[in-house]
Amino acid sequence: MQSLEKRLKNELQQNNKIKIMYSNTWSLPIHSIEVEYRPVKRTKMDILMKMMLMAFQKAEIAKAEQLSEILLVEQLFVEDLIDIMGRTGLITKNYGLFSLTNKGNHQLENGIFEEEQEVETQVVLYSTTHENFLNGNIKTAMDGEGELAIYRYVKEGYLDVELSFDKEQIIEALQAKDVEGEEGDIQVVISEIQSTTELYVDDIPCFEFVLHNKEEDVFYARVWNTLLERWDEKLENALNDKERLTWREKYLSK
Repeated sequence: MQSLEKRLKNELQQNNKIKIMYSNTWSLPIHSIEVEYRPVKRTKMDILMKMMLMAFQKAEIAKAEQLSEILLVEQLFVEDLIDIMGRTGLITKNYGLFSLTNKGNHQLENGIFEEEQEVETQVVLYSTTHENFLNGNIKTAMDGEGELAIYRYVKEGYLDVELSFDKEQIIEALQAKDVEGEEGDIQVVISEIQSTTELYVDDIPCFEFVLHNKEEDVFYARVWNTLLERWDEKLENALNDKERLTWREKYLSK
């Protein structure tokens, strides 16, 4: 931790008009959340599937054999596609005849075939202070990390607080971990969030500096978040809002 703090101080003081008036190190609690989600694979609908869906939409088809004769396609191919379309909810059979479901009509109209994949699991990191998920990896504890005080403006009862986040935030957190992707005509996207389970809370070291720009005569805070591996504007703004008015008297009156 000392080497990182030294590097940050050197970076901040490259401008000789900037003076570090105060420095501190504390920890920020981060909640690990296990998310179960279902991805869906999207591909451009092939010609045969389109023709079959259009046939089910406009004609009275009861058997694969009928469709095979109409389209002049091997019956085995037709049966395989009927099985896939039934399994993925594009078609149904009522009174002995095939028909399109709402999902089937929608996918035919868009020309995109969507196939749900097996449920997958990812762990994402949530900060009650940021009221959002943070993208980073929990690292091996630094020397002296266990002795750090908790961030002084952390939400009260943060260990037992009921976490509050919406579906969009979870999806954005998963997207930041690159669980979605595109290769050629195949696109994998998140279809549904199945469940979220809180696992544990880690304490992430943060380095706080109060700086004085002597030329402009202004005070401001910088905070290095070791989870994000960058300066954390959210934490800096919080300290500026809550404490800036006290810094002039506190540090220049000495």
